[in-house]
Amino acid sequence: MDHTLLTAAEVADQLRVSTMTVYRLIRRGELPAVRVGRNYRVRATDLDAYLAGQTVDPATMDMDALGDEGH
Repeated sequence: MDHTLLTAAEVADQLRVSTMTVYRLIRRGELPAVRVGRNYRVRATDLDAYLAGQTVDPATMDMDALGDEGH
């Protein structure tokens, strides 16, 4: 079992988002985290589970909602 703990910055790098986005995900309860002192750490397995839950089914996507991003 992998017990690797990632910092918010490491998670942000992997997701290619800002650290504030990671903190928002943690605050909303979408991304489980543990508190170590004043800092948060995310288990690598929890990040993997979060990403697996974000998988999109192309058959059910609303392409109009993507705007210019989908072109």
